[in-house]
Amino acid sequence: MAEVDEAATSNAFDANRQTARVIADDAQAIAVAHELAARLAQGAAARDSQRRLPHEEIDWFSQSGLWAITVPKAYGGAGVSFVTLTEVVKVIAAADPSLGQLPQNHFGLVDVIALTGSGEQKRYFFGEVLAGKRFGNGFSEKGTKHVLDLKTTVSREADEYIVHGTKFYSTGALFADFVPVLGLDADRKGWLAYIPKGTPGLSVIDDWSGFGQRTTASGTVVLDNVRVPAPLVLPAHRVSDFPTLNGPVSQIIQAAIDAGIARAAIDDTLSFVRSRSRPWIDSGVERAVDDPLTVREIGHLHIQLHAAEALLERAARVIDALAAQPQTSEDDVAQASVAVGEAKVLTTEIALLASEKLFELAGTQSTLGEHNLDRHWRNARVHTLHDPVRWKYHLVGNYYLNGVKPARHPWN
Repeated sequence: MAEVDEAATSNAFDANRQTARVIADDAQAIAVAHELAARLAQGAAARDSQRRLPHEEIDWFSQSGLWAITVPKAYGGAGVSFVTLTEVVKVIAAADPSLGQLPQNHFGLVDVIALTGSGEQKRYFFGEVLAGKRFGNGFSEKGTKHVLDLKTTVSREADEYIVHGTKFYSTGALFADFVPVLGLDADRKGWLAYIPKGTPGLSVIDDWSGFGQRTTASGTVVLDNVRVPAPLVLPAHRVSDFPTLNGPVSQIIQAAIDAGIARAAIDDTLSFVRSRSRPWIDSGVERAVDDPLTVREIGHLHIQLHAAEALLERAARVIDALAAQPQTSEDDVAQASVAVGEAKVLTTEIALLASEKLFELAGTQSTLGEHNLDRHWRNARVHTLHDPVRWKYHLVGNYYLNGVKPARHPWN
């Protein structure tokens, strides 16, 4: 492999950013997540209301070391468990789900490097991640038949690849040091080009107008015959051509974000009911917290949340156990996909339920714009659209009833 040109990528690391802390282990990762979440929660509602992009906050986040916690121990990282990773994502997403979503693709891309990169590529990219550099993404496109019907092309020319196309839903690209772009070669094989910020022909456009997850800047990336050095391009098709856990890993992070949204909505429900809500006139009680039907609904929400969190942790433990094996089989991937699918059903449903029940239980006053509590439902509704949960029911049922293994791709 040719040497990576450090000068070509130096513009990806802003001069005013410090080198990131390197987290040592799982316990430290969780402790740092709670510490950072308390800081990120301050102003989260205002950022959403004003659609103020979190440039400063994302620097706090990556410099905390949390973006590097999945770098393998052999390359200087903490190599945390998936139980820990999902807990970290859940904690951050509860504080600010847009910030919780921003590293989702980053973690998946670190996994792609671990699965498909050469030794030199791993040393280079993992070193960059440990230093605090961030991956955005350029995967999905608008106007195609489905999410894997890609028009973006990647073609080899001597020691470079040429990438051409237009992407959308490019979460994190605006804040990224590298924008990994997925394109197809002449044989319809997928390649990931990790394009440094500032590369000629790469344009990241802030045109995301979704009513939820408003500060993810998940808009357009334009690639006008972008030239990328060969060492920065990886054979992404291998993560699906062969049995790997990349799909379940990508999906469990999405589920953790939804669990965090649900937790935040329930916490705000409790706070509002305790401090502002009134009991219903027919309840015969003086305080909303003593209204028996409100108490019943609060109990139901917690049961549903705890069930979702339990399946999320179970799925993470399944992935941890399978990842520890020397090799991963098709049966292993299917087992992991089904476990994550079960968790994702419940995290989706509790995120939507909790964010809607908030208003029913808190009352009319909770709808006032000054509280901005509708952000929980908006975030839940938009984020859970990444893939339809109705197909998770089908995936799980088809596996148990007919023995059909889920298709291998990033959404399973």
